[in-house]
Amino acid sequence: MSHAEHRRALGTVMRALAAAGLNQGAAGNASVRVSEGMLITPTGMKPALLQDDSHVLMNLDGAPAPGQLSPSSEWHFHAAIYGHRPDIGAVVHVHSPYATAVACMRHDIPAFHYMISVAGGDSIRCGDYALFGTAELSGVVLAALDGRRACLLANHGLVATGETLSAAHDLALAVEDLAHQYCVALQCGGPVLLSEAQMQDVLERFKTYGQQVVK
Repeated sequence: MSHAEHRRALGTVMRALAAAGLNQGAAGNASVRVSEGMLITPTGMKPALLQDDSHVLMNLDGAPAPGQLSPSSEWHFHAAIYGHRPDIGAVVHVHSPYATAVACMRHDIPAFHYMISVAGGDSIRCGDYALFGTAELSGVVLAALDGRRACLLANHGLVATGETLSAAHDLALAVEDLAHQYCVALQCGGPVLLSEAQMQDVLERFKTYGQQVVK
């Protein structure tokens, strides 16, 4: 995709996340990997006000090209993800209600449902608390995402990743739905968890899950 297409897609995704209730006001951010580093949403701007030229082009050391808006305060962990995870092409960060509620309890989301595997493992980890917009938070995110595509951040929110921005958006929606189900299950007395062996079977099945080219 061209930079212009990435810029348009970032605005579309941020508005879609707000419309779905995963972000309120100017909360949350998103980025995509590009050859120069990344394109990331600006800080403090509501999705409805985003224009294609609002998004900030910057290298992974944190240096934006001149004449742009200020990048999201969370650029540190976006850059760290791209620097350490070549499999990831886009990052979405939200303060969605249910994922954030679980994060505020500092709970991992365990294997209460087989679809937990959509995030790449047998749990969705909750990383330790660190102040937003800091390099310290970057280390927390990388640790929580080790072997995973999504994680919670203690007393903060949710990070979802993907090869594409569309995939990261879809994963954020899926994890928020799982967090909602988990919260309801806790209110009903607590879920029965799948075993490690059962989740390994699920993860193996997921290798061929979805649309596949028939050979």
